[in-house]
Amino acid sequence: VQLVESGGGLVQAGGSLRLSCQASGSISSINAMGWYSQAPGKQRELVATITLGGNTNYADSVKGRFTISRDNAKNTVYLQMNSLKPEDTAVYYCYARLVRYRWENWDDYWGQGTQVTVSS
Repeated sequence: VQLVESGGGLVQAGGSLRLSCQASGSISSINAMGWYSQAPGKQRELVATITLGGNTNYADSVKGRFTISRDNAKNTVYLQMNSLKPEDTAVYYCYARLVRYRWENWDDYWGQGTQVTVSS
């Protein structure tokens, strides 16, 4: 199983970016998907998650600015980031809780991370 992120980059404060993450490989079902961020010298923290049924959860710091969505047919999760701030600068990691084969247990998988840099 691989999670491949794209869409990071450098943007000015107030700008927008859209991150994408596609899961591929032997996948029977995906439950939750989401995004976490890790700034230099800090722990990885939740940004947003979305369940298979579409229920979402956001960190307080991004509510009203970021929107998470997913395309279940494509095993893909998106993060639309608007009104970006310099403090949003971090490596963003894609996450998926999935089962490879129906007889296995759910397990967590992570992407390699994509850098988001917001300049002031």
